[in-house]
Amino acid sequence: MKKCVFAGTFDPFTVGHADTVSKCLALFDEVVIAVAQNRQKQCEFSCAERVEMIGAVYAGDARVCVVAWEGVIVDLLRREGTPFYVRGVRNGIDFDYETADFYASRDLDKDLIVLYLPAEQRHQHISSTLVKNCIAFGKPFEKYVPKAVYDYIAKKCEKEKTSHV
Repeated sequence: MKKCVFAGTFDPFTVGHADTVSKCLALFDEVVIAVAQNRQKQCEFSCAERVEMIGAVYAGDARVCVVAWEGVIVDLLRREGTPFYVRGVRNGIDFDYETADFYASRDLDKDLIVLYLPAEQRHQHISSTLVKNCIAFGKPFEKYVPKAVYDYIAKKCEKEKTSHV
């Protein structure tokens, strides 16, 4: 059985991320989506919320496992028993960042195998930052996130609105 890890902050998880997971499922029997707890990033959604949102997207799909992770990726790959680490790339900036990260991680584990999956052209402009900006300015964002993520965020925003009244 072949397994891969797809890690990211996913603040929030977008249709571009979901497309990468779909491609992973075409290549692997199991995908571990690792939600990073990155101390350098100020996240809009807590790690638990991000895990819950992504879990709702893949509810009922036993091939997808969503975990919270803090640490270096090679340790997670060892724990999961796979050398395969998938990275989605939208553009050259993503590629340069991911390649630098690859060499740093390769220094820690020579067996690491990184697979770059390019974003579909229709998703290249979509980012978690775009979604957060739409939310902050009250603009539509439902086409940028999976339905389960949209429903979760809309419900949270509604709760926050009523608690401030």
